[in-house]
Amino acid sequence: MREKLQTLPVAVLKEMAKEQGIKGATSLRKAELIEALCSAAGVAASETNSVENVQQPRRNLYQNRPQGSRTTMVRRNGEQLRQGRQNQSGDRSYQNRQEQTGGQMYQERQPQNVEQAGDQTYQPRQTRQPQNMEQAGEQSYQVRQSRQSQNMDQTSDQPYPNARDEENEKQPEGVDSGVPASGILEVMPDGFGFIRCENFLPGENDVYVSPTQIRRFGLKTGDIINGIRRVKTSNEKFAALLYIRNINGYPVSALEHRPNFEDLTPIFPNSRLHMETPGKSSTAMRVLDLLAPIGKGQRGMIVSPPKAGKTTLLKQVAQAVTTNHPDMHMIILLIDERPEEVTDIKESVVGKNVEVIYSTFDELPERHKRVSEMVIERAKRLVEHGRDVIILLDSITRLARAYNLVVPPSGRTLSGGLDPAALHMPKRFFGAARNMREGGSLTILATALVDTGSRMDDVIYEEFKGTGNMELVLDRKLSEKRIFPAIDILKSGTRRDDLLLSRDEAEAVDIVRKSTNSLKPEDSVERILDLFAQTRSNREFVEVAKKRRMF
Repeated sequence: MREKLQTLPVAVLKEMAKEQGIKGATSLRKAELIEALCSAAGVAASETNSVENVQQPRRNLYQNRPQGSRTTMVRRNGEQLRQGRQNQSGDRSYQNRQEQTGGQMYQERQPQNVEQAGDQTYQPRQTRQPQNMEQAGEQSYQVRQSRQSQNMDQTSDQPYPNARDEENEKQPEGVDSGVPASGILEVMPDGFGFIRCENFLPGENDVYVSPTQIRRFGLKTGDIINGIRRVKTSNEKFAALLYIRNINGYPVSALEHRPNFEDLTPIFPNSRLHMETPGKSSTAMRVLDLLAPIGKGQRGMIVSPPKAGKTTLLKQVAQAVTTNHPDMHMIILLIDERPEEVTDIKESVVGKNVEVIYSTFDELPERHKRVSEMVIERAKRLVEHGRDVIILLDSITRLARAYNLVVPPSGRTLSGGLDPAALHMPKRFFGAARNMREGGSLTILATALVDTGSRMDDVIYEEFKGTGNMELVLDRKLSEKRIFPAIDILKSGTRRDDLLLSRDEAEAVDIVRKSTNSLKPEDSVERILDLFAQTRSNREFVEVAKKRRMF
């Protein structure tokens, strides 16, 4: 008896002393508690056999307890819990369960996630109630393990098996639903980002990207991300990105050696974009292909007065590029345009690498600014992968007007009310067009408005006049005479066109320009257009021009 008591903790000995009715048990030491319990055990030996039979299940629990564990006898309201009266049926059911389970009752009820035996505390729980529980009034108790020692004296009126079922129901399930997410990334100044879905602008279906993912994969604004997101709950404003499948159509490993756009070397365009389509080709595209050739990396400007056909010409350029260069990625950016023109271009220009991004004239200038910045960042990311990209902008004049309303005033004003600070971002947009020596190119064809009656439009055109390396000028007088394309051939041209034209084509262009130099623009255009109408292709036009020598 004494050896068993020495293995028990002091707290257990104090509880046992309280049960035996020993006074001052809380102030006694361990040795004194053992002596008092041993003396009390001699008195308890004279108790009747019926009392020993009632206490036998409790002794079995103490014998089956692992060493080093803490055991407490549960009290309710400071009094010892004792078994009530049991009838014969209740006593028999209790004894039968004890004979069947024996000393394994504790191990069967023990949870699987036991961490340390020293942290085990026990609390009584009612066992499964027999069918005659209401009649007999039987109460049976079983031990339960708890991790927190402060809950030692707590009891529960709910049966143990039902409590286990309730805990399993409350266990949360995984939130990964495997919902795909795809869109363009916009990195915010604070480091996190959002995947924009529609028209490169914020919306309800945006996906949150954490700063850790952005730093880990080296993501930038303009990257097209394809991955898996979580399901957005009712308390969340945005769904979070779980993992990334690919970026810009490339595996994630391809971004490790991706160069910066600013570190690439710009050179003159040396690869030509053919505008002449096989079969029946537009006369405007044939004139553009020969007299003002466009190369990969060209920075071209289409100067046009109102109602001269600039939007139609831009649409024909888009159709020619999608036909002759289907692998080239095309972004058509429409700023401050009419909604019906947006629909017309969407339906006319169709291709797997064609994107139409727009912001109509009824939108705020802030929206114009945001859309243009997302488009140029998108193009830069593709060029960093070595892709050839072309942007058709309509128009750069209205883009500069939008920036003039958005930027903070610099204190200086040009003629027409234009702030010089408003031209910085449009110039940065237009100046991004270049051909890269390391591979890849960004071609930008932007329209500029003139003769609108606004002094600001003329100032914007003059500011951008010397920045491009290709100009295509449309004449209002030709359009009024219903001469289309209304191209002013004498004012249109490309810098370093010798890198794009063959020797025969360059010779034919020189003959055309020399012969029409002394003529009026209307007469020269009519003669050249007649010659284009008489020939079926530009190759035939070059041969005829070399033979005639004069127009």
